[in-house]
Amino acid sequence: MKLILAEKPSVAKNIADALKIKGKKDGYYEGTEYIVTWAFGHLLQLYDAKDYDNKYTKWSMDNFPFIPVAFKYKVRTKQQRPDAGAKKQLTLIHRLAKRKDVISLISACDYDREGQLIGDSIISSLKVDKPVFRVLLNEWTETEVLKGLQEARPNSELASLRDAGLSRQWADWAIGINLTSTATLKYQKGYGKVINIGRVLLPTLKIIYDRDREIEQFKPEPYYKLKATFKTIRNDLYEGTYAVDKEVTFPKRETLEQILPLLKNAKGVVAHTKKTEKRELPPFLFNLSQLQGYITSKYNGWTSDKVLKTAQKLYEKKYITYPRTSSTALEESLFKKTAGVLNAVKKGLPYEEEIKFSKSKRVFNNSRVESHSAIIPTYMVPKKLSKEEQIVYDAIKTRFIVQFMPAAVYEETEVVTQILETELPGVFVSKGRRELVEGWKKADPQKSNEKILPYVVEGDEVQAVDAEISDHKTTAPKPHIEKTLLSVMETCGKKINAEEAEHLLKGYSIGTAATRADTIKKLIDIGYVNQDRKQLHCSETGRKLVEQFPGRDLFDLSFTGKLEKQLLEIEKGTGNKQAFMNEIFSFIQEAVDLIKKDDGPIIQTVASKQRQSHEVLGSCPLCGKAVKETSKGFGCSNWKNGCTFVIWKNDKFLASFKKKPTKTMVKKLLKDGFAETKGLKSKNGKTFTAKLRYQRKENQSKFSWDIEF
Repeated sequence: MKLILAEKPSVAKNIADALKIKGKKDGYYEGTEYIVTWAFGHLLQLYDAKDYDNKYTKWSMDNFPFIPVAFKYKVRTKQQRPDAGAKKQLTLIHRLAKRKDVISLISACDYDREGQLIGDSIISSLKVDKPVFRVLLNEWTETEVLKGLQEARPNSELASLRDAGLSRQWADWAIGINLTSTATLKYQKGYGKVINIGRVLLPTLKIIYDRDREIEQFKPEPYYKLKATFKTIRNDLYEGTYAVDKEVTFPKRETLEQILPLLKNAKGVVAHTKKTEKRELPPFLFNLSQLQGYITSKYNGWTSDKVLKTAQKLYEKKYITYPRTSSTALEESLFKKTAGVLNAVKKGLPYEEEIKFSKSKRVFNNSRVESHSAIIPTYMVPKKLSKEEQIVYDAIKTRFIVQFMPAAVYEETEVVTQILETELPGVFVSKGRRELVEGWKKADPQKSNEKILPYVVEGDEVQAVDAEISDHKTTAPKPHIEKTLLSVMETCGKKINAEEAEHLLKGYSIGTAATRADTIKKLIDIGYVNQDRKQLHCSETGRKLVEQFPGRDLFDLSFTGKLEKQLLEIEKGTGNKQAFMNEIFSFIQEAVDLIKKDDGPIIQTVASKQRQSHEVLGSCPLCGKAVKETSKGFGCSNWKNGCTFVIWKNDKFLASFKKKPTKTMVKKLLKDGFAETKGLKSKNGKTFTAKLRYQRKENQSKFSWDIEF
């Protein structure tokens, strides 16, 4: 009998189904050759500082820095107590592993740092002297599960992957416990909230801060363009932009105003024409960051965290391959398998005949694969998905299919017009574009930018019939959204294209594909970053932290990128775990010393805990009971009996107008049905007053806002 350990119950079921095991018991499946059990992610976690020494129960600056002699583990906790479910499952795994009929153990956790760490931490806690093997899979379809079990490797061969996972976990714990504790003691005034310091958190915050500052400091500069409309000998019209040495913008309007009179009824000649046929290839296959960027920018209400969670569901349901990948190509060994997947997913499409498998180097390229291949569908085609799952699946499926369709082909036309009988230093340039072959865009339609110029040949005479100077201003950079932030994190701030990123920045990034979404979510949750619709901005606390926190290395993208690269080198067996940890410990010592010596001002002020007010603000419009204020909102006191009326303090509708609900506003809403509210701000920053109503629509249980201007 062999004991298989999966990372989650859903994955364990996939393995049991592949092995045709029907016998489900409490916490495991049992067949004739295999027992399949599971973890719930991390069943074990690192000790807290107070577990090593009771003096760390209360934070004191004198106790830091603290580096354990050896890092220790305990059963995962929930609300400061051992998680009963984790403890029960861990006990079960221990019992199964020690059964006399179990001759070996197989770790089937996700094939990445965290998966290796989850499996190894549990297996090492078993203390059983039995062979341990590792299954390395990119998807959970039956074919791959059976193949993976046949090709299982000794777990000892994955020691470097485990070391990378341990190094990441220990480093982040040590940085977090030391710098979060000392920063909170030094720079916070108030109760109950900490100043979070993290290896990936702070450089990501700095990226957003830098963009905010760029926008604030930006000074628009005027520039001007001159456009003329020409009539051909065939009475067709076309427009040209004035250019001198290919420059079409001019800093002074006067320069162009001197030219305008020369164009009135002026004669011109077509001095040059050029037609160029160009092929446009589809974008590369998705890695996780690019999938997240694509979905969050295209659909409202999506975050990178939501994209990852939805992709993870599709992966566990066997519909897509492993999503936490940084690669945009497939391994060259996957030719045959990919052809089979393509045949499965293209069936019934109106352009099916144009989808033909090929061994393209853009798709199959080992040099662009890091641990896991790009995300693609599996041969299992889903029959029913949720709305969210369908959006993510369709994006992955379409991006996969277009790799095997013809290139889109378009024709670019350039016409250069010269004004006769003048000594103008410049010419008028016209550009057109015409689609010749739709190609892969049949599957993935793009916004059309066609502009067709009339037929002219060199030497044709034309006449200027109109001319106009247009005023412009340089524009500030746009605020970061999740798509642009993920891109900067992925390339560590280097402005290079996707192919260069794969070759030049192997491992040199801010976080990993698996962690970036969680980093962005945490920045918002802890209040360092505000999200206004899709835009990300530094909060006041976030700004103060960037400007005042003395541990400057943590804001340096190069420093953090170097650490991430070292972790990848440990994973590949070319880096040294102990050298990495020594560097981290030295950094912590220096940073703690800087914090202790710093005389900087308070970064975060937290209001002292106050007793909850029992003031009645009005009667609940649903049940008539009292509405009172709580720490998170203004809600009905009858909530324990199922009343759902509440106005949250972080209400998104009000936040879009830079407002929060107040007691006075809620009282007016409950008494009069509306509240006249001042200080609302529009998208362009203008302040206005309006009547707000919070009411239930007919035949609906939920309340929503109405605004009257």
